[in-house]
Formats: sequence, structure tokens, C-alpha cells
Amino acid sequence: MNIIARVLKMLALLVASSLSAVLLAVCIALGVFLHFDARLSVADVAELEFSEPLRIYTADKRLIQQYGKKRTPVTLQQVPEVLIDAFVAAEDDRFFDHPGVDYQGILRAAANLLTTGSKSEGGSTITMQLARNLYLSPERTYVRKIKEIILALKLESRLSKGQILVLYLNKIYLGSGAYGIGAAARLYYDKTVAEVNLAEAALLGGLPKAPTTYSPLNNPELARQRRAYVLGRMLDTGRIDQTQYEQALQKPLGLATHTADARFRAGYIAEMARQEMVRRYGDKAYAAGFNVYTTVSSERQRAAMTALRNDLLTYDARHAWRGPQVSLDDEVLTHEEQLRQALRQQPAVGGLTPAAVLEVAGDTMTLQTRRHGSVELGAADNPWLKPGEQAAAMATRGDIVYLKHVDGAADDDAAGDQWQLAQVPEVQGALVALDPGTGAIEALVGGFDARLSLFNRATDAYRQPGSSIKPFIYAAALANGFTAASLINDAPIVYGTYSGEVWRPRNYGRRIHGPTRLREGLVHSHNLMTIRLLRSIGISNGIDYLARFGLPRDRMPRNLTLALGSATFTPMQMAVGYAVMANGGYRVTPFLIDEIRVGEDRVVYKADPAIACPAGRTCAQLPMADMDMDAEEQADDADENYALRVITAENAYIISDIMRDVINRGTGAAARGLGRSDLSGKTGTTDDTVDAWFAGFNSKLVAVSWVGFDAPFTLGVAETGAHAALPMWVDFMGRALADVPESTMPRPDDIVTVQINPRTGQRMLHDSGGIAEIFTRDSVPTEREARTYRGFDPSTSDDRLF
Repeated sequence: MNIIARVLKMLALLVASSLSAVLLAVCIALGVFLHFDARLSVADVAELEFSEPLRIYTADKRLIQQYGKKRTPVTLQQVPEVLIDAFVAAEDDRFFDHPGVDYQGILRAAANLLTTGSKSEGGSTITMQLARNLYLSPERTYVRKIKEIILALKLESRLSKGQILVLYLNKIYLGSGAYGIGAAARLYYDKTVAEVNLAEAALLGGLPKAPTTYSPLNNPELARQRRAYVLGRMLDTGRIDQTQYEQALQKPLGLATHTADARFRAGYIAEMARQEMVRRYGDKAYAAGFNVYTTVSSERQRAAMTALRNDLLTYDARHAWRGPQVSLDDEVLTHEEQLRQALRQQPAVGGLTPAAVLEVAGDTMTLQTRRHGSVELGAADNPWLKPGEQAAAMATRGDIVYLKHVDGAADDDAAGDQWQLAQVPEVQGALVALDPGTGAIEALVGGFDARLSLFNRATDAYRQPGSSIKPFIYAAALANGFTAASLINDAPIVYGTYSGEVWRPRNYGRRIHGPTRLREGLVHSHNLMTIRLLRSIGISNGIDYLARFGLPRDRMPRNLTLALGSATFTPMQMAVGYAVMANGGYRVTPFLIDEIRVGEDRVVYKADPAIACPAGRTCAQLPMADMDMDAEEQADDADENYALRVITAENAYIISDIMRDVINRGTGAAARGLGRSDLSGKTGTTDDTVDAWFAGFNSKLVAVSWVGFDAPFTLGVAETGAHAALPMWVDFMGRALADVPESTMPRPDDIVTVQINPRTGQRMLHDSGGIAEIFTRDSVPTEREARTYRGFDPSTSDDRLF
């Protein structure tokens, strides 16, 4: 009995001890709970609005870029049952049964920790994951887990299971920048959530565990394996049957070809729109779900990007081969996966494809690309290879070089077997195209590739325009009594400067032409007579007139070098100036954003640009701009729907007509290849060929192209505007106007045609035997002047003669 009593006593003590341990554990747990509970609160998540990204689109609704988290919120009613089943089966199969914390799951996790020492099984429910995403950091600590449990219980006490589920499905990160099932369905399948099938739902349901690892864009095979696991869980939990399981298991991943990686690329446009949205809305711009529709045509934007890249690569091929920058060792070259990974790490910019040189024999190279397989280049595909030269002088086995697809594709998806050796050019360029009637930006490229540099040369690079400034000088001359037939002496000029130096300007090619009609001076870009024109009208007067075109006064020198383009303007400012001549005399303001919406429906901004007076319509309320008034005063005086007239329609018409001759028989003759008679334009080249320009238009589109180095440096001998910049303009306008009928501004009623003597510029006494020239009615040379004309006497005047 004594032994029995002792045993009973021991058992009583053990029970008391165990109860004390349990009681102690309960007290500790309660204390921990109360400690954190007092410090944790949940917001009113029932009405929680998720941030949506800023999306930038072309005018034809092509997505260019989005900033902020990719998210497309959905309601519970929009989510199909198959998607809910996939997420619940994969992440929390007792979601509808537990109170926010699955104690069975926690016990399984604890047992796993005790037996293996691993924390791989976290026991997190969907509610706990939501609590972590809403309120906690991603750190993996026991303290965070305790907080997670408490917050999950609080969420379940305030929200229904449906509310928790839809918040979770909208919040969870699902890889490749997509937050929530709405964004993920669109990203991976280009579908709405309602359109997702079983196999697709299983793939999406498997992503929360490791979104980056299981993203089908990053690791297709791992994504397939994870999808199979989710389908298995759906089968085990009775959410699908065996037939559905087997059919879904055999389906291909079926990813959409239109993913974020293949979106329409227009980096400079996207950055301009982003900056404008931040200026308007601050940081709210990134999270309020703004959809920004720009004025840019995707077709013309692609044409601009293609034209600029082709032009810069062609320029680069005329100059030095700089050699490969990276080389791989033989071990990498002989292992396919290592080689593919090495090529993946090389930046694919400007539509160029990185390739590894595998073999060089004579004038032939064999290369390997990541996406397009093996490529062989012969001598004809190597613009730097001179006749008889060996390709080994340029690259050897293991070197990484770039290839250009010969169709000139402007994206990174070029494919085919026609390739050419290329290199990322050091030279830069810009192209901007406007609708001259409204100022809407139709296309803009600010450099070879925005991924290399976001510096926008179209809007921010102030460069000397060279001879492309001359149309403005000649327009000023017409406004000050000159005509297209006025004779100006194209003869040597020598000026002394304040520093004691001597300025001896020259014509390109150093030829002089003597007395020359104004039309011919602009057509052939004679420097000496342009200087005389500016001197005749006066520098201050000239600056005032150029300012009418929107050219900034503070960028113009107050001396005669202005006539040769020593001012500094951006390509955008030049495009605005040329638009005045294209639209008949009105200064429009360039703009990029046409409409801003919140979501799909609510319009919060709609552009209302001041437009040029439509052709054939009388806009009597439009005043001629008073350049002594500031911009606000001018805007107050103008009708809100129409732009200010800054030059007469007659002046714009005559200058445009002369610039058509620049293309027909002058420095822009290469543009004749477009086969159009409605194009006007002007080349521009600065001293030492540092900057090369071409600016031109018809009445529907104005475009300006520029080529130069960011740090001003000569482009090289003969790299004039006609050689370096005009090909870009021709390439772009050929594509942009391919299906557009010819269009010029209508001839003003006050313009008349008169026969003149081509040598003297005077009116012919008879209506035959001369050449046709256009004048305003009050500037036509009289018959009396024709009878009394004695010829040009260079000793009397350097300026005009009538």
C-alpha cells in the first residue's frame, strides 16, 4: 500500500506540475497576445482602395509604359470559381472553415520545425498572408508571426470571408511586377479574370509561394511544375475530377505574346508624360489609376524610331570600328546554357542583337545569338571590312558584338536570317514631328535608346541650327520689303570684331555668286547674301521677327552670326517655328497629353489646343501677334479656340514655296526620292559640321531631324545636314506619309504670279521669255522699273536692288 500511495502521490504531483506548465504556457501566450494586441490595430479595410499604376498610351491605345505597381482591381463577383478554388487549394484549403488562424496548420508547422529544424512550412492562412501584406514587413521572425496571427484574428472579426478573399486576390504579388489576379491575368494571358481557364487558374494559384521563381516569364519549366502541384491539390480536395486534372495537366503554358516585355516602346514619350503627370498631381500620379492617352501615333512613332536608329547606325558604319567591349572564354562558349546566360546579360539596345563570335575564317564570321540561333556574316554584311581585309582584324572567337537586322526593325523582336554587323553608336540624334494645325506631337525620339540615356535631345538639347535658321531670316526679309525676286549681292564680306579679330564668313564650298535673287539664295543656302539680308533689316528687327516663330530671344546672339545659325535652339523649338510656315502663319503650342482618365471611364482632363485657322475659313477674330505683349496678354486677346497669327499668310506661302525648291533643286534634293510635290524643307550644317539638321513639312505634318554628339564634336568631313540628317527625315516622312494624299496650304488671294527676268529679277515687259515668280499684289515690280533698270552696280549697294 505504501508503494501504491507513493505512486499516486507522484502522479498527483506530475498532474499538478503539467497543469501548472499548461497554465503557465496559457498565461504567457495570453500575456504576449495582450502585449501585441494593445499595439496593433487594423484600418477600415472593408473600404480599402488599392493603388493602381500610371499607364501611358499612344493615341491608338497601345500601352507604352506604366509606373507603379501593376494592378487591376477586381470584385468578388468578377472572380470565377475556378480561380478561387486554385488559390484556396494551393494556399489554404481550410480557408472557409478556420477563424483566420489554422491551428492544424500551425501544429504541422511546429512538428516540422521540431523534427527537421526547418521553417519551410509556415502554416500561414490566406488571412494571415493578407495581414502581412497590409500591415507587416516581409521579415521572417517569430515576433512577426505572432503579430500576423493577432492581425488575422482581428481581420476575421471585422470582415466576411468573401471580403478577405477579394482583398487578398487584389493585393498578393504574382511575379513579373503584377500585383493581384487582375494584373496577372492580363500580364500572362492578356485576359480578364473571367476568361481564365482551369490550367491558367492553377498557374496563377501557384505563384504566391515564390512569385519570382515560379513566374512563367522567368522560369517556364518551374512554372509548369508548380501548376501541376496546384492541379494535384485541386484534385485531392475534390475541386476538380480526374478528367479535368489530366486535361489541364497536358495544356501548354499558353502565355500571351503581348506581355510587358513586348509593349510598344517609346521611352522618351513615356518619360515626358510621366514628368507632366507628376507636375500636375505629385506622387498621387503613380497610384491613382490614371490612364494617360498621348497624341502620339504608334505607327508614326515606330517610323520615327526606325528612321533615327537606321540613320545613326548608317552614320556609324561610315566611321571607325571601335571593337568589341566584352569577350567570353572557351568554357562559356562550349556550354549552351552558360552561353545563353552570358548573352542574356548583354544589353539589347536600339534594336540591336548581342551575338558571340564562334569562328572567324577569312572575311566570314560565325556567331551565336540567344534568340535567333546561329548567324553567318560575309564581307557584304560587314560595313567596316575593306576589300581584301580579314574579319579577324575586327573580332576573334569569344568576342561579343552586335547585329542589326537588315529590315531596320525598331524593336527587339527582329527575326530572320538577314543580318549586318553593327555597334552601339556614340553619335546621337533626335526627331520630332508635329501636327502643324494643332501642335499635337505625332512622334518624338530623343536619342538612340532611352534605356541608354533618358536625356531627351528633342526637347532639352540646345544646338546651333546652322542654315536651317535661314527660312526665318528670309521670312523677316519678306516682311521688310524684299521679294522673292530681290537681288542681293553674294560677295565676300569682312568684318572687324570688338576683340580686334577679323570675321571672314564664307559660303559652303567657298564659291561666290554675285548678284543673286532671294529665292536662289535660300534654295542654295548662300551664307554671304543671308548675312547681307540680316544687316539690311537690322539685327534687332531680325530677332524680333524670329521670336514670332516661338524661338527664344535669349538664345539668339545680337550680331550678324545669327544669319548663319549661331543661336541655340532645341529640335522641338525648330519644329514649332517651321509649323508656322506649314500652317499659314499661326504659332501653335506643342502638346503631348490628349486625355487623362481615372480608370476607363472618368475623364479628368481633355486637351483643348489653340488651333491654326482651318484652311478656307475666315477667322477674323485672330489678331496679328504683338511681340511686345507677353504670352498671357496675347492669350487674353486671342479667341480661345484659335492660335495667334504671327506672320501673314502670304509670307508663309512664299517661304514655303521657296523651300519646295530647296527639295526640288537645292540642298534638300535627296527628298525628291519620296515622289511628292508637297514637301518643303531646309538643311542645316554648323561650322566644322558639329550639328546636322533637316527641317521640313507639308500642311499636315512638320518634322525636324538632328544629328550630333552630346559633347559638341565634328561629325566628320562632308557630314552635312543633307548627308547626316536628311536621310533620317526622308525615311520617317516616307513611312509617315505613305498613305496620306499630297497637301499644301491654299494659295492666298493676294498672291499673284508674274514673269520676271531671271538675271535681274525685274518684271518682263511681255508675259513670255522669262520665268514665273510669285509676289504679293503690292510688291509686284512695275513695268516702269523694268524699263529703267540698268543692271546691278556692286559699287552702289550691297543690299537689294529693284
